[in-house]
Amino acid sequence: MEVTTTASRKVINGWAMYDWANSAYNLVVTSTIFPAYYDAITTNNINGVVSHEVSFLGFKIESAALYNYAIAFAYLVIAIISPILSSIADYKGNKKTFMKFFCYLGGTACITLFKFDASHLSLGIICCILAAIGYCGSLVFYNAYLPEIAAEKDQDSVSAKGFAYGYIGSVLLQLICFVFVMAKPFGISGGLAAQISFMLVGLWWIGFAQITFARLPKGTPIGNDLQHSLLVNGFHELKKVLEQVKMLPLLKKYLTSFFFYSMGVQTVMLAATLFGSQVLKLDTSKLIICILLIQIVAIAGAYLMAKLSDLFGNFKVLMFVVVIWIGVCIAAYYTTTEIQFYAIASIVGLVMGGIQSLSRSTYAKIMPATKDTASFFSFYDVTEKIAIVIGMFSFGFIQQLTGNMRNSIIALVAFFFIGLIFLFFTQKQQDKYNILNVEG
Repeated sequence: MEVTTTASRKVINGWAMYDWANSAYNLVVTSTIFPAYYDAITTNNINGVVSHEVSFLGFKIESAALYNYAIAFAYLVIAIISPILSSIADYKGNKKTFMKFFCYLGGTACITLFKFDASHLSLGIICCILAAIGYCGSLVFYNAYLPEIAAEKDQDSVSAKGFAYGYIGSVLLQLICFVFVMAKPFGISGGLAAQISFMLVGLWWIGFAQITFARLPKGTPIGNDLQHSLLVNGFHELKKVLEQVKMLPLLKKYLTSFFFYSMGVQTVMLAATLFGSQVLKLDTSKLIICILLIQIVAIAGAYLMAKLSDLFGNFKVLMFVVVIWIGVCIAAYYTTTEIQFYAIASIVGLVMGGIQSLSRSTYAKIMPATKDTASFFSFYDVTEKIAIVIGMFSFGFIQQLTGNMRNSIIALVAFFFIGLIFLFFTQKQQDKYNILNVEG
């Protein structure tokens, strides 16, 4: 069902506040303090020989590879269960209920990370997986609200507002955590400071999400009789969406492109800190400052890409951004100094928020008018999650195989290049049918 009038500012801001709430997890846990803390407690120095090998469930494995595999597993779980949950949400009209469940799951997992230390590696990995599932699971339903609360003409700006809120909120909490990690007030040790930071993320996430839950409208049940049970109906709905996608050349080509470049984007974001700590040997404080720089630049990047899309069209801007990502990966392969790492981080910040925000709003624009928004966004999210699984697994596997994380970057360049090719064909398809009609 197409929305012609954008919801009130109160509703839009309430929706965007969920980005404020959960992006703290994405920054503190996946991007900065957790990877740095994880690297510190899994690094062994025996007689001057540094090793990152750990034991997990009886297997000897490189710590970075274990982390990549854990994240890949979490996204695989979401890819499997989100169709079921989206189907139930559409049928029952209770997207908000599922959004709450995953919010509380992820927030609680972050709070539990307070107990994570070198002697509790399994606890840390399990909570890391649960937090990722909570984060991704809630975003399925959060994203599905976009076409329901924003008219097509406003979706780029509303989507950008969500990402901007997320970057601002996460930076604020990161600064608070930075005080604990660097200043060590009240005699708090570095390890305890990191554990307190994880707990604060969970409290921040759950606390600010209450604003979103209070303001978002209740869903409307579809009301159609189910031909299958609720547990399998989601996969049938996913199949129906796939059949519709096959009949929509523009959407089909776009999702193929999105699949490939998402392998690169998300893997860079999830693996950057471990690359900085293990390959470039940067200390925790420098990594945190670097990631903060990325977040601050990303605020401007999200709005900049929305403005550029108004002038040049979504697909042309996406192609431009993917070209930049290819350049970033090539530069990262040859990066050896701290200054080079900071320079690349600044560029990543500019395009990170832009490509995520523009990808989401572009999909919302070109998907067909439907009441089954959760099912369509489930398809979008499953596409992204499978891409992340392949991207993270490839990154970890190549590192494990070659013993050099730099070699993993080569796979990311290939992913981005394939995505760029399909974006080019998507642009050609748009020119043919003139569907978006947003050329400047």
